[in-house]
Amino acid sequence: MYALISVLIIIASILLTLIVLVQNSKGGGLASNFSGSNQVMGVRKTADFLEKATWTLAISIVVLSVVASATIPKGTVEERSIIEQEVNNAVDPTQMPQFPTSVPDTDQPEETEDGN
Repeated sequence: MYALISVLIIIASILLTLIVLVQNSKGGGLASNFSGSNQVMGVRKTADFLEKATWTLAISIVVLSVVASATIPKGTVEERSIIEQEVNNAVDPTQMPQFPTSVPDTDQPEETEDGN
């Protein structure tokens, strides 16, 4: 369900971007192309349609975002991300490494004075 709502949000966002780019705040844009008087859908109706479409898509994105936040799959505590596990298992860089304090005993025979 969450994936479906996320896809709908992406589609609505793309459509909203395209509609906003088509509009021109100074009366131009797509509405200026329909300035002929013999058009079925005149300049004012095109601008009204684009404005209504903008508001509808913006409201739908807000509503879908709220619904998506309610349908986020809840994971259990045991299902943690790999990054979080690495952070928890990381070594503290401020700690000094623990080196051995004594020299290990070697099992090499000592040389005698006569070379054998």
